[in-house]
Amino acid sequence: MSCLTCGFIGLGLIGGSIARALKKSVPDIKIIAYDISRETLSLAKDAAVADVTAEAIDSHFSECDYIFLCAPVQRNDSNLAAVKHVMKPECLLTDVGSVKTAIHEAVAEAGLEGSFIGGHPMAGSERVGFANSRASLLENAYYILTPTASVPAGKTEKYRQLVAKTGAIPLILDYQKHDYVTAAISHLPHVIAASLVNLVREHDSEDGIMKMVAAGGFKDITRIASSSALMWQQICLSNTANISALLADYIEDLKAFQKTLDAKNEPALYDQFEHARAYRDSFISASSGPIKRAYNISVDIDDKSGALARIAALLAEQGLSIKNIGITHNRESDDGVLKVEFYDESSMNRAREILTGKGYHADIRI
Repeated sequence: MSCLTCGFIGLGLIGGSIARALKKSVPDIKIIAYDISRETLSLAKDAAVADVTAEAIDSHFSECDYIFLCAPVQRNDSNLAAVKHVMKPECLLTDVGSVKTAIHEAVAEAGLEGSFIGGHPMAGSERVGFANSRASLLENAYYILTPTASVPAGKTEKYRQLVAKTGAIPLILDYQKHDYVTAAISHLPHVIAASLVNLVREHDSEDGIMKMVAAGGFKDITRIASSSALMWQQICLSNTANISALLADYIEDLKAFQKTLDAKNEPALYDQFEHARAYRDSFISASSGPIKRAYNISVDIDDKSGALARIAALLAEQGLSIKNIGITHNRESDDGVLKVEFYDESSMNRAREILTGKGYHADIRI
């Protein structure tokens, strides 16, 4: 069996994580990498992720079975032009961008439709760069594939199997449908989070009281506003029509909610929150849903030295394995400040039984 050869144009967080995952799961794979940062290439070579590093998109890539475009989307046109001159006819070209229309149009213009399957690994981190990449980043994350109509079904299936070896869950979609879906569940939420943070910033008092007391609910809904401003500027400019259309619908929904609120329409207000709660909970209940259930208990304890250690020791004595434990330092939405996460439901229930038996107030939290 011949060695599988994969080329990476750009080796940041996503490219590096895919390369690491393939290196871990595919025997005898050869990885060729190019990045504008020589430091990144050196790190990849030292980590035994890249077998060959190139100083340009050159003949090194002519032996590749797959080439991953992982550089910033602004470089796609120039990188496509360079790749076109060196890739062998049977090579499959793919990318990792979160918006697919622009790259599909660029591929069509370059005459490479028969060799391209768009890719969007729906995973990431607030940390960037190859130094923060890891093979586990893609595990159980959806990896959307958007093949062109010119790519043979067998080639798509072969690539789907390769993606599955990274630990991700491949999902095949039309690229236009992909952009509409991600506008709703990824891009619009970032716009909303940024707008909400800016609203609080503009309405806060000079002494910053809003920022000072902002707790669980506000932090949960606005966490993504801490993402890269440049990246989200580019995403908005790349998927403008879809984001704008959904934003218009969202604005109308907010206006309708405002009317319900001003009218103090109790049944309608209840329905708004209940329908949202039920639909959101269905994400957790679905076996293939994007939001997996966490087995957590919240324990009411004094936020002081030694309290956490006593709980951990008590559970360890009973043979319970703790997945995560920590103090949240606020009680806005929970009875207690200590959160303990377990690997399964039975451990969670047993822990609650043990702790309540010792006089602690412990609640199960979804």
